Amino acid sequence: MTGRLEGKVAMITGAASGIGRATVDLFVAEGARVIAADIQDDKGARMEEDHKGMVHYVRCDVMQEKDIETAVTAARKHFGQLNVLFNNAGTGGANDPADGVTAEGFDSVMHLHVRAALFGMKYAVPLMRAAGGGSIISTASVAGIRTGYGPVLYSIAKAAIVHMTHATAAQLGPENIRVNCICPGLIATNIFAQAFGLPSQVAETRIEAIAESTKQSQPIPRGGRGRDIAEAALYLASDGSSFVNGHALVVDGGLTLGATGMAQMAVFAPIVQALGVDAETLANLLQGRP
Repeated sequence: MTGRLEGKVAMITGAASGIGRATVDLFVAEGARVIAADIQDDKGARMEEDHKGMVHYVRCDVMQEKDIETAVTAARKHFGQLNVLFNNAGTGGANDPADGVTAEGFDSVMHLHVRAALFGMKYAVPLMRAAGGGSIISTASVAGIRTGYGPVLYSIAKAAIVHMTHATAAQLGPENIRVNCICPGLIATNIFAQAFGLPSQVAETRIEAIAESTKQSQPIPRGGRGRDIAEAALYLASDGSSFVNGHALVVDGGLTLGATGMAQMAVFAPIVQALGVDAETLANLLQGRP
């Protein structure tokens, strides 16, 4: 099936790399015209070159409300309407524990993830209302629905995005404006390398290594890619999901199902020792073998 976004106009934040760039490419391939919002001007220029006439790049720091308003307005100015908003921009943020957070770290993480997404909705809704409806999608995370998958502030922010999705979906649904979010698992992007202070140019050279290193972290034995999240965004942006509203779509290869294989065996190790059961017997039981 092709042309699932034919005639639609989308705005994507954090569009120049990772999940954002994969989504721009897929949306255009499916017929959408795209406002690509980011702060990476060189990559923005390349996107416009790669998708002549279908992508318009707008410099947008989502920490600044005016930039968000300008990017949304660009959709109407350049393409006449707005049907889809993908609030995707974000980073890992501060790694401080609960007893070490700072006001600056808190404000930065919440503004980048929660406030930016809410203000994106603020300016997108009037255009969607004028178009007779639309689809708003935000990037949340498995860290927002389970513990142990991200720093404290990041996890709190992503949980807030999930609940914000529920609250706004209930409000906007009667106007045929659907609000959903995506909860990625371990997706090979530069967010991991940036969390350790590596510059983006270096981080992007590690994508394949990240994908390879995470392929055994979930039941599906391959690393997650930006394209996996882009496909989820395509579904939520398309008319194929017209009855899906207020949903947090988990795309994690089964990561949040819990420990499997040898990791699961490790959980049971103390019990195994107490019972005197050898490791091979336990492994056979876990795999359904007598």
